[in-house]
Amino acid sequence: MPVLLVRENGRVHGWPAYVGAVGLGAAALALASLWTSGAWATGIGAAVTTFSGLVAERLQPQRGAAGGGDAAPAGAAALLRTAAGRIPTLRQVDRPESAGAHSADGHPADGGRTPGAPPAYIRRDAEPRLREALGRAGFVLLVGESTAGKSRLAYETARALYPRHAFVRPLGRAALPQALRVAGTRRRAVLWLDDLEEFLGAGGLTPAMLAALSGPAPGSRVVLATMRTQEYRRFDAREESRLTGSDRDAWRTQRDVLRQAEVVRLARHWSAGERRRAAAHVQDPRIVAALRAGERFGIAEVLAAGPELLASWHNAWTPGANPRGAAVVAAAVDCRRAGLRSPVSRDRLRELHRPYLVERGGGDLQPEPFDEAMTWACTAVYATSGLLIGNYTQGYTAFDYLLDAPGLAPVPEHLWQGLVGRVTPAEAYDMGLLAHQAGRPRRAAEALSRARLGGVPGADFLLAITIGDAGRPRRAAADLAGITRRRQDRLGPGHPDTLAARHQLAFFTGEAGNPHAAAGRFASLAADAASVLGADHPDTLAARHELAYFTGESGAPAEAARQLDRLLADRLRVQGPDDPQVLAARRSLIWYRGGEPARTEAQLAELQADAERCLGPDDPHTLAVRSSRAAVAARAGRTAEAVTAWESLVADRTRVMGPDHPHTIYARLEWARALGTNPPTPVAPSRTNPPHRRPPPPLVPHPPPYKAPDHPHPLYARLELARALASTDRTEEARSLLTRTLGDARTLLEPGHRHLRLARELLAGLPPAGRHPV
Repeated sequence: MPVLLVRENGRVHGWPAYVGAVGLGAAALALASLWTSGAWATGIGAAVTTFSGLVAERLQPQRGAAGGGDAAPAGAAALLRTAAGRIPTLRQVDRPESAGAHSADGHPADGGRTPGAPPAYIRRDAEPRLREALGRAGFVLLVGESTAGKSRLAYETARALYPRHAFVRPLGRAALPQALRVAGTRRRAVLWLDDLEEFLGAGGLTPAMLAALSGPAPGSRVVLATMRTQEYRRFDAREESRLTGSDRDAWRTQRDVLRQAEVVRLARHWSAGERRRAAAHVQDPRIVAALRAGERFGIAEVLAAGPELLASWHNAWTPGANPRGAAVVAAAVDCRRAGLRSPVSRDRLRELHRPYLVERGGGDLQPEPFDEAMTWACTAVYATSGLLIGNYTQGYTAFDYLLDAPGLAPVPEHLWQGLVGRVTPAEAYDMGLLAHQAGRPRRAAEALSRARLGGVPGADFLLAITIGDAGRPRRAAADLAGITRRRQDRLGPGHPDTLAARHQLAFFTGEAGNPHAAAGRFASLAADAASVLGADHPDTLAARHELAYFTGESGAPAEAARQLDRLLADRLRVQGPDDPQVLAARRSLIWYRGGEPARTEAQLAELQADAERCLGPDDPHTLAVRSSRAAVAARAGRTAEAVTAWESLVADRTRVMGPDHPHTIYARLEWARALGTNPPTPVAPSRTNPPHRRPPPPLVPHPPPYKAPDHPHPLYARLELARALASTDRTEEARSLLTRTLGDARTLLEPGHRHLRLARELLAGLPPAGRHPV
């Protein structure tokens, strides 16, 4: 069998050379033992062995190399290498584009059209902070908007600090294990993770991987990463505080990875000092043009042609221009927005773009042939990227600047359906996680079912949570009981993953109609979480909040208020007054404490003002406070005010989460109730109508402190709205809304769900058609 030889710069590489280098070390050690003894033998043997080891490492053939002498895997499984197939040092990486920086827009400095040298690096105000962070931490993350200049800043800083370090850049998530192995064997290395979000998720970076990469001395092995602001926002501390316990558990690994990074932020717009430094390079027309436009856009943004590319995409929809190309770009953009990290093949884009074209007018747009559309979409503007990046072999990815364009419509159902059945299990997990965080449980369940069948770790847990959020809490509790047992057996009862499963099992036990059992589970969990994680850990505080809620739901509102009073004091100390979970604790405490109606309404009005100031009018916490205020108005007999409040809330929750979410259905039912009955009809205490005092207050839903503020289900809002409608003389409107809502609820919720029961009770309580309440 012939031996594969790879010649690089005149030197023979391959197994014979590698074995020879290893043999040299062994022979040197043996001869040293024969000719000398003691310390001399040890010293000679160690020196020669070290030398031969270095030679062997450089000559070692790549595992899995393709026939024909390829030195490394291709595509997304590849690492950046020199022409000779080696891992470069940073001083060998002489162009920022090799580190992921966008090519620069405009004409080169000589006025020609051929891409020339990149524009001069303009020192950014964030550079000193980045240097300090690299001096302290082994993992530094640079966060900023698309085309803010993150990759260029990181590249220039790392090259100045670590010119002799190996530059280990995986070109896709599949190459991450190889990159970690290579970086871990080097005495000096920079693991470069441009667009860090592509390396998180199933099969991605974990805290254990980072720990294994730590070097023998500070700065010897460094992880340097970049991330778009929109992606980081899904994981930052403020977003975490908005999420439910289930959402936190769903991305626990990604959150823990980001917690280990020292974060440096980079602004998109350049400061006056940065612009002065840029003005020193007036000989480069690209920088001059960027300075002229930089008052509206960031200079790096203009250099990368972001605004021009976005305008080109919008203008291409004009009949006779490039409407098919625009549709192809729209499909590629929505693939990334749906959570697909990997490039999309040409054939897939041929299929996925068609509905976008039809929606805009189809043949009336005079669309160009598909091949012409692809050429247009991939053509670079001057020396920069095109709207699509990639090639026929590796697939295509939308230019990331387009993902944050204002006014983008939600990812359409046809795109989701065209993707979810054809992606890999790991890709399905990423898509399901994003759908779950976006409050799209049906989409999430579809994707996560595929991920679970493919054996993706953690997919069964996230799928169970998603099933519960979609309106099937009994099924979720049954699945989580099995997951909890398996984690306890494998990891132990105090492992964070076991605690996370216990949290979800307790929550959905209560959601399924057993608040007493849920309170007992949360009492045990809160004690264990405090012991394992600490009393001030977010998960400990979350367990205490759920304990208080289900204590109140079990018929002890005064005890719930006492627990919430202590919890609020701890949250204020740990998280500060403007934290979303502090606002949630205030809302729960106002509710369970009760008191004079005027005082309650004043406290809720103050809380709503604080929520709008801190979080904005569409934040789930703000919507939850509005729900409580509408319920208080209904309890006080101000049914017209309650109807208006529920109607507005249904519209906003539908806009934010869609019409089929369980909480929107609930609000519709509340609205219908307020319209249809006068005076309000009391209802028995239930999970959505907690017993604060006797007689039970009518028409006052109180969602869970975590689920409802963070998952403003449109079904829930529709149920509230229907109940409000039933409290007025608008009986026929209430009947119509209840009938539609009940039909939707039957398709979305499991049999026996409390929303279904309430919908049937409200519909049965309306007077016969044509009659009005007395």
